[in-house]
Order: sequence, then C-alpha cells, then structure tokens
Amino acid sequence: MIQERDTIIDLHAVGKGFRAADGTARPVLQDVDLRLAAGEIVALLGPSGSGKSTLLRILAGLVPADRGEVRYRGQPLHGPARGIAMVFQSFALFPWLTVQQNVELGLEARGVPQTERARRAAAAIALIGLGGFEGALPRELSGGMRQRVGIARALVVEPDVLLMDEAFSALDVLTGERLRDDILALWEGGQMPTQAMLVVSHNIEEAVLMADRVLVFAADPGRVRAELRIALPRPRDRDSVEVRMLIDQVYALMTAGASGTAHGPKHAVLAERLPSADVARMEGLLELLVEDDFQGRADLPRLADEAELTDHDLLPLTQGLSLLGLARLAEGDLLVTPLGRHYAGSARAGRQRMFGQQLLERVPLAAHIRHSLEQDPQGHIAEEHFLDLLRESLEDSEALRVLRQAIEWGRYGEVFEYDFRTGMIHLPAPDPVVAADG
Repeated sequence: MIQERDTIIDLHAVGKGFRAADGTARPVLQDVDLRLAAGEIVALLGPSGSGKSTLLRILAGLVPADRGEVRYRGQPLHGPARGIAMVFQSFALFPWLTVQQNVELGLEARGVPQTERARRAAAAIALIGLGGFEGALPRELSGGMRQRVGIARALVVEPDVLLMDEAFSALDVLTGERLRDDILALWEGGQMPTQAMLVVSHNIEEAVLMADRVLVFAADPGRVRAELRIALPRPRDRDSVEVRMLIDQVYALMTAGASGTAHGPKHAVLAERLPSADVARMEGLLELLVEDDFQGRADLPRLADEAELTDHDLLPLTQGLSLLGLARLAEGDLLVTPLGRHYAGSARAGRQRMFGQQLLERVPLAAHIRHSLEQDPQGHIAEEHFLDLLRESLEDSEALRVLRQAIEWGRYGEVFEYDFRTGMIHLPAPDPVVAADG
C-alpha cells in the first residue's frame, strides 16, 4: 500500500469531457483514481479513445479536469506545476533553435540566469548522450537524437515527475529500445533528478520491462479497468520466463471483453469504435492462425513475433477478426472459429460474400448505412450525413476514422461503394451476370 507521505500525484474521481457537434457533453475520462509515488514507474496502456493522453495533459496542467481532484504533493493542481515535465511523441522542437537553445527554453521561461541556464543545459545534454551536439539544429539529427533533445529539455528543469506520452513510438524499433534502455539505466543509477515517471505506451513488452505497475484503461469513457504490479528487479530480461508470463497477463487484460459480440448488434451503438484493421492483414493473420504451427489457436505474444507485428498493429487486427466472428479472444489467446476456418479456405469471391454477411450482422454502423441506402430513392447518400450521426458521440477526427473504416470494410464485402471525388456512399452496381439472368 502506498503511504500518503510517499504520494507525489493523487487523482480521485477525475472526469473530463468534450462537446459533441450537437452541444452534448461526451465523457473522455470518468472516475479515474490514480496515485503516483516516489521511486516508481507507472505505465498506462489502453485502446484508442481511452483518454490516456488526455490524462497526461491534465497531470501536466495543460488542460483542467472537469470533475474530481488532482493533487500534486498534497496541493490542488491548477495549471502547470514546476515539478512536472512532459516528453511528447512528436519531439516538439523549434527547428530554428540549436540543441542547446531548445534545451534551455524551459529554464529561460522560469527566469534562470543565462550562465546557469547554459551550465544546466550542457549537463542535461551530456546526461542524455548528446554531448558535442549542442550547436546542431534539429534537422541535422536523427529521430532518436531529436527525441533525446526532448527528454533533455524535460530533465533540465529537474522535475519530480516525468510524463512520457508514447515517447518512443515515433522511432524505429532498435532506436526506441536503445533510448528506453538508456533512460532506465539513468533511472536505476540515480542519475536522473526525477522521482517518478508516468509512461503512456502502446507497447506491452515496453510497459512490462519499464514499469512497477501497469494500468490498463478501458474506453468510452476512459477509466482504469485493471492494474498489474510488477516486482521484478530492473533491468529485466525480455526472454525470461517471468517476463514472458507477465506479457501474457497484460495481453489477457488488454483483450478481456474485446469480442464486441456479447450482446449482439441489437444492443450495440452505431458509434462503436471500430478497430483500425486492414482487411488484407486480417486475412493474413487468419491464414497464419490455421496453419499447422498454430492449429487454430495462438498465444498473442507468439503470434505478434511470428507475424512481425507490433502490439499497436496486432491488437486492432485481432479485435476486427473477433468482431466479425472469424476468431475469438480468450485469456490472451486468439482462436479461429469454424466460420473463420471456412473463410480461410475459401477463394476471394467466397471471402467477400462471407465478409459482407458478417459485416451486416455484426457491425451496426455498416448495417445502418446499407439500410439507409436501400431506403433512399437515388441509392446514394453523402458521407457527411453519417459523419454528423457519429459526431453526436465521437470527436470529429475519431468520427471520420470510424466511418472510413466502415467504408473500407463495406467496399470489400460489396455492401456499398464510395466515391472519393464526390464523398457519396452508394449501393453497389448490380452484378451483370445476375442482371442478365433476371
């Protein structure tokens, strides 16, 4: 149990919402309780729309919570706190400033004298492994080096808490792993001024290798759904039995209740967040699943390795297969269904026919679009009509993503067509063979 005196950040019943197009408040976060104690690293995992990044921005003081309490060292947090710094995914460097100048920015904003700024910035740059690049411009640096500048800029203000919003995800795998390992080495060696870290990630292995606790968020609205404590000492061996077991546990927590079919389409909402799942990649995963090596059932970490997919790519594909009834998720494993076996063994035309049938039966948005088109005298409707419907429950960008996903699936299943030039969704043209027979 974390003692009150050890707590640096304390959130109680925190909520945050946004205004939909119709003016209705839509929750992003709801009843979030979280404590961050000195000496610990906490990782946040969750699907798109679970509010992880919004939570980090609340902690950084960049946006206020609508409800609940946010306390930093026992005091209510109103605006940015001097003891909290954030590292962004996008590097967020000023391209016309040198490495030294970028790192000094936070100190300059706090009124630190120039000589002291220069000394502290040089020390932070050396600490993060960029000594000798003080005069370089961001365009002269690799992606990994630019992110090191972002981390140095956060560390130079000597924060109690370092917030990291998918700080390694924009980097290639090897560069991200090297930077993460360097950060952990500084943390374990006591060289960082930071007393606690809160890390948003989409990489399950990364979370297990870094964190003392992993929090799994649910979406719509975002809230803590599960917590896993990790007592293994760092550095952790990714190939050890203990680490692989923990990764399996997190996969199981992440996919629990992700089938999307428990209540059937009658009880689903049109604005369900469809997973970002490409049809060809779903089919490739299904084909891999029915091969002799897996025999219809795959442990998700092993499947990710075999398919050479990141968690960020794999989980939406498994959710798409599950949503369409071609596979199901159970305790961190993916199991092919009888329909999925039949699908994998079928030719393209048969696959398209089954895909369309499952889409209409199990994805309410696709069924609604098809029904609306059938009722329209012209057989076509502007996409903006359906976007307005989705915007009643989703932010604009998410509404567009969900509709585009439904359109991609609908076109493959020959449920409806889409004209990119006009933005019109329309019924597919009649099959010429069927028309001739008629």
